[in-house]
Amino acid sequence: MQVYLNGSFTDSSNAKISVGDRGFVFGDGVYEVTRVVNGNFFREKEHLTRLKEGLAGLKIHVKDSVIDQIPEISRKLIQVNKHTEGEAAVYLQITRGTAWPRTHTFPDPEVEPTVYLSSSPFIPHTELHKTGVDAITVADIRWTRCNLKTVNLLPNTLAKQQAKEAGVNSAIMIRDGVVTESPNANIFGVKSGVLYTFPATNYILNGITRQTVLEIADELSIPVIFNPIRLEELFDVDELFFSGTTTDIQPVTTIDGKSIGNGKPGPVVKAIQKGYNKLLYM
Repeated sequence: MQVYLNGSFTDSSNAKISVGDRGFVFGDGVYEVTRVVNGNFFREKEHLTRLKEGLAGLKIHVKDSVIDQIPEISRKLIQVNKHTEGEAAVYLQITRGTAWPRTHTFPDPEVEPTVYLSSSPFIPHTELHKTGVDAITVADIRWTRCNLKTVNLLPNTLAKQQAKEAGVNSAIMIRDGVVTESPNANIFGVKSGVLYTFPATNYILNGITRQTVLEIADELSIPVIFNPIRLEELFDVDELFFSGTTTDIQPVTTIDGKSIGNGKPGPVVKAIQKGYNKLLYM
């Protein structure tokens, strides 16, 4: 498998970064994952916009010429890896770069950022979209800049592992008594035909798929209220679903062993799924 690293395409087994890379020693970097369907990149501009926001938030300075090359690099990558047919995903990561000695302050003078891209085949969770998934509630112990898509994913990893060990698909994160996100997706609730979701603040990532769901809801005249669902209200909602780049629109039918609504994907999530698939596979 070929990857792109700092200006060159190379075999993944030969790709190496320094142990002094700040992404390795500090988690000092951002990333994006973009879906590709038959060579078409879904919401690529939106992903690049968020990438720039993340870089600005971490004060990682990347030349415009480097950012401008990403679409071309991504397309060459899926070509050399033979991912132009069917479904695939392109992973992009940019760190602050390699610096010695290891210090908590930024390198002075600045160093060249590390730019890495890879592609892989992708299999959508089609059956789970039809049947729904189960989850458990866990404490949201992440930092308070969740709006930045950084590579600091240890709390998310621990939550996902906790769900795996509990024998369920995923987790519902709870902060200060309200639902925020899952470890790798945004969350929407439905009550009496109205969508409820956490507002786009620093406590959640304003997901590209989340934004797409809001567009679809507007087209379908589904009302949206940007209020988080309280923990005590969680089992009163009619429907609940995740949204994410590799999650798509995934109904949640059971939480902590209790059914959500009638325990089956409901009409609102099905309508959102239909609208989303129309955009993704157009």
